[in-house]
Amino acid sequence: MNNKHAHSPFSRRTFLRGAGVSLALPFMDSLTRATGATRTRPPVRLGFMYMPHGVIMDQFWPSSPESFLNSPPPALESLQPVLDQCLMMKGISGVPISPFNGAPHALELSTWLTARLPDADTRGRVNIAISADQVMANFVGAETLLPSLELATMPQTHKENQEGLHEAYYSHCSYRSPTQPVPAEIDPRNVLNRLFGKRGKDVRVTKASPLDRQMLDHVLGGARDLRKTLAIDDQQKLDEYLDSVRFVERRIAAIENRQKEAALEKAGAGSSKRNASDSPPIEIKIPEGDLRSEYMQVMCDLNVLAFQTDTTRVSTYIGSTPNGVSYPELGFNDTHHSTTHHNNGKEKVDKVAAITKFNIDQYAYMVKKMASLREGEGTLLDNCIMMWGSGLEDGNKHSRENLPFILAGKGGGALRTGRFLDKTKGNQGDLLTTLLSCAGIPLDRKIGIATKEIGEMRG
Repeated sequence: MNNKHAHSPFSRRTFLRGAGVSLALPFMDSLTRATGATRTRPPVRLGFMYMPHGVIMDQFWPSSPESFLNSPPPALESLQPVLDQCLMMKGISGVPISPFNGAPHALELSTWLTARLPDADTRGRVNIAISADQVMANFVGAETLLPSLELATMPQTHKENQEGLHEAYYSHCSYRSPTQPVPAEIDPRNVLNRLFGKRGKDVRVTKASPLDRQMLDHVLGGARDLRKTLAIDDQQKLDEYLDSVRFVERRIAAIENRQKEAALEKAGAGSSKRNASDSPPIEIKIPEGDLRSEYMQVMCDLNVLAFQTDTTRVSTYIGSTPNGVSYPELGFNDTHHSTTHHNNGKEKVDKVAAITKFNIDQYAYMVKKMASLREGEGTLLDNCIMMWGSGLEDGNKHSRENLPFILAGKGGGALRTGRFLDKTKGNQGDLLTTLLSCAGIPLDRKIGIATKEIGEMRG
């Protein structure tokens, strides 16, 4: 197991404090010079933004790799200024849903970040897999105020039981463990308070004994071999245990480093790592109207601010779920789901295309803002991987052979962008496994149905 995260120093953020309020600041070179600390590379952040029901394929997929940058399809027009910082791949298949063939909407979101089907023997309760975002949170969450950030546009209260599956599968993409869906926040004010609101007095942490990490590496390495010999249920138990061990290890490492930072600061030799050239934190304006675009953009702003201030390094944003959302802002009140069953009728096809473009426009708003913010030697986007996508390819047929998604950001140099790869071979698990690897997360097992990493994604 690559243990670089446990040995890396805790990248402590500077905070403005007053009246119980803490606001994390981005990296600033002036503070680095003042403390004599060396310039450090910004961390890699990983974010996911979701839209249900698939796309109109001929308006989403580029016509060729050569036309991608200069003549993108209609759905991608708002991304054109940053397409050189995007990567698209056609040929990533979703999880085959048999024996749940009658539950396409229960599974499009729940399998999106897990790449695994729910347990068929326990359909009435949640039992699926830890999601990719929470795998990353287990590794890096100890180093930030929030281990992860979950956002949604709509309440996660959909009531339906396709194939007898638990209703949580319709509206949750993050799972802390196979049986624990992570709720998302839908109120922008609550999100802002959660990120930077009032907090109680700091609780003094007693000195923790450091783990013998060499011994831990040896134990976890042996566990990989043990896992191969276990039944599936026992493999799941072992995986959950190892995840908790890793998280505790990193939490202890973070506590130790915080104590070192506090001692240095008390001695007048703090070691905060900042860059003066970094952009200041963006301003958040809570919308007062009911326009969906304004609402989604403020949630995107909150995501940007959380990444910019290193309040978290992992996020998910469920733009909508398959439970009747409409888009009157586009000039019609038809629900998204009903329009996707278009049977190739032009009026409904056009409406689905407009809904898709609307959602990608909000993603483009976020990505372009990230690209405009300086960080380190480049931009905030350079140090992020932001994925937009859907758990279906075509909502009319419920097909899953070529899941639509867009990647933006270079992940600190791990991804080679400005490309459309039209003949990729892989599945959703392969994609998620590769993204975690590009984000620097050491994995002792692949995500869901993955069989490999997708090498052509890399820089």
